Amino acid sequence: MIKRETYMSRIRPFIGNDLVKVLTGIRRSGKSVMLDLIKEELCASGIDSRQFISINFENMSNTHLCTATALHDEIIRLVSEIGDKVYLFFDEIQEVKAWEKCINSFRVELDCDIYITGSNAKLLSGELATYLAGRYVEFVIYPFSFSEFMELYHTIYPETDSRQCFSKYLTAGGMPYLINLRYEETASRQYLRDLFNSVELKDIVKRNNIRDVDLLERIIAYVTSGIGTTFSSTAISKYLKSEGRSVSPETVLSYIKACTDAFLFYQVKRQDLQGKKILTVNEKYYVADHGIREAVYGGNMKDINLVLENIVYMELLRRGYTVTVGKAGDQEIDFVCEDQGNKLYIQVAYLLASENTIAREFGVYDRVRDNFPKYVVTLDEFDMSRDGIKHRNIRDFLLQKDWN
Repeated sequence: MIKRETYMSRIRPFIGNDLVKVLTGIRRSGKSVMLDLIKEELCASGIDSRQFISINFENMSNTHLCTATALHDEIIRLVSEIGDKVYLFFDEIQEVKAWEKCINSFRVELDCDIYITGSNAKLLSGELATYLAGRYVEFVIYPFSFSEFMELYHTIYPETDSRQCFSKYLTAGGMPYLINLRYEETASRQYLRDLFNSVELKDIVKRNNIRDVDLLERIIAYVTSGIGTTFSSTAISKYLKSEGRSVSPETVLSYIKACTDAFLFYQVKRQDLQGKKILTVNEKYYVADHGIREAVYGGNMKDINLVLENIVYMELLRRGYTVTVGKAGDQEIDFVCEDQGNKLYIQVAYLLASENTIAREFGVYDRVRDNFPKYVVTLDEFDMSRDGIKHRNIRDFLLQKDWN
């Protein structure tokens, strides 16, 4: 089991205190494993595992606990038998009706440390914000980074180098379970398709009471095929109309919002670097795992420039950056990244195959006058850095510990 220290280092300071630890992220991204890692950490610090109470609400045997009252009564009963501080681990808590009241009650009634996971961003809106405002801390768990992927891939195929690993990563993506399939292509593709169907059905259709599943699938296909390209809900509406489906831009937006709530897509807003303001039109979207894109729709190698962008964007999220698309005059910088006062700019391209391409990718920084790091990231093997702008091979960039 990979230790995922990037996440543990963020969670560790909150272990043992009274804040509710909320782990969110797309289904099967490794949230349950993170709970196991936290348990390991607690045991290593001297906590008796008999103080742990763990419930996975996707397990059919726990269906009778999927109401706040039933769960409350069962936990109170179990706590009375333990007679010490308890550590509560609730997996896929959104399956419990009115779970927010229950969790808040435990926090008030018991001497406990609470960890919950969920596959929908709505966990942190509405009722939860009311009951637990200021009393929870969220950690988003993403599919494997290239570094994590390579670490595991080497346990199966130790003779592979970073270039071969990255070639596999481009199509397989980072969903953790694939290690159990030894990244075998047919089995991996089937697993990722089934995972996508599960996300679509359970976390999007069912959770949002969507009736027009065909329309949802068309919108998902449109966004997934165009990851990293700017478009508007009006443009999607017009496209669907040309396909014989009349739908309003508002409906398109609501369906895409359902997908982002399920962590299938991530929205990136555009920022005017001259006016220092966020633009409200033509956002970009990226998919949580590019391996799902390949398994369901194919074309990762044909659209490799978009997939490379997607990979870099997800790595930025893993490292805690707030990301926007930078608009400088009539040009765009792929990613403007900020984290606690630190800032960097990243331009992603497939290959710097001509002088025109080199001039375009490096030239987007001409209007950016600050001294923060500026990168051009590609698949080229040779360093073409110039004028203070750093050029990196994408593998080296993803494995680089610090970009500042």
